[in-house]
Amino acid sequence: MTELLATLYATTPGTSLHLDGDALRIAHPDRPGRHLIPLIRLDHIVAWNGVDLSDDLIHRCAADGRSVTWLTRNGRFLARTSGPQTGNPLLRLAQYRAHDDPDQRLGIARAIVAGKLHNYRQLLLRAARDLTGDRQTRLRDLATHHADALGELATARGLSEVLGIEGNAARGYFQGLDLLIPAATAGRSRRPPLDPVNCLLSFGYAMLRIAVHGALEQVGLDPYLGYLHGVRPGKPALALDMMEELRPLLVDRLVITLVNRGQLAPKHTQTLPGGAVQLTDEGRRFFLEQWTTARERPWHHHGLDREVPAGLLALVQARLLARHLRGASDAYLPWTVS
Repeated sequence: MTELLATLYATTPGTSLHLDGDALRIAHPDRPGRHLIPLIRLDHIVAWNGVDLSDDLIHRCAADGRSVTWLTRNGRFLARTSGPQTGNPLLRLAQYRAHDDPDQRLGIARAIVAGKLHNYRQLLLRAARDLTGDRQTRLRDLATHHADALGELATARGLSEVLGIEGNAARGYFQGLDLLIPAATAGRSRRPPLDPVNCLLSFGYAMLRIAVHGALEQVGLDPYLGYLHGVRPGKPALALDMMEELRPLLVDRLVITLVNRGQLAPKHTQTLPGGAVQLTDEGRRFFLEQWTTARERPWHHHGLDREVPAGLLALVQARLLARHLRGASDAYLPWTVS
């Protein structure tokens, strides 16, 4: 079993990260002393604007295959380094050939969307168990719509039909977001988020994208050639594909829990003059603490019939996709829970 390593999230402006032997040293004017983290414990570094990394640390991370991602203050992607390209070129050839094979591409895209719909249905049904009355009825109705969509998906004959089924289900889910989170506004706002719940969702999806991108590179797949999202210049289409089945339970469920338990406080978000809502520095630290803890939670993998820590699910799914592309399995097996 692969060891679950940690991701270092460096968010505080004025922080600098340095190489200190086989450790990473964290320095900040307001925190005197030597703060060290053994590099062997880290698989990734995420640094926000205002955080500096020394050249020797970046070079060491590249040599070790440890990726580094830079983000803006509101979590938008800036750049990424990962060292020399890894993976068997034969796997990438198989990945490209599968994209050019309409039937195989359709099969992979259908499996990805099936995993997403199944997990959203489970999320809706679990939430409905704790409710009564109209909210419970409407959540169960939404879950039924997802079950119907799964039935339609099984007979979808083309990629456009798969995308239509996925899009309709996603709109229905987000229109019912206030059923899951009474404090939320129905609907999804993304660019920019217009309320605290959508702000948390966008930030959580950004953290998930980083994790999935890294998992694909570790396995040796091209993150920029997808099956559901196809080829989108400048966009890691395969990472966006692989996120779909992970979103419901790794991000949405976490956000639902934090908001409904009253853990998200007014100090964690701020509204900008144009109406956009973003996390404050304190809110960013708060969410990342919760995200890091949630990565350790084991989830049952229905297809593998075993427990997998949340932080390793992206890597497991990348390996399952690689296995299918190599011809070792007839179909891609998405992550689903029962």
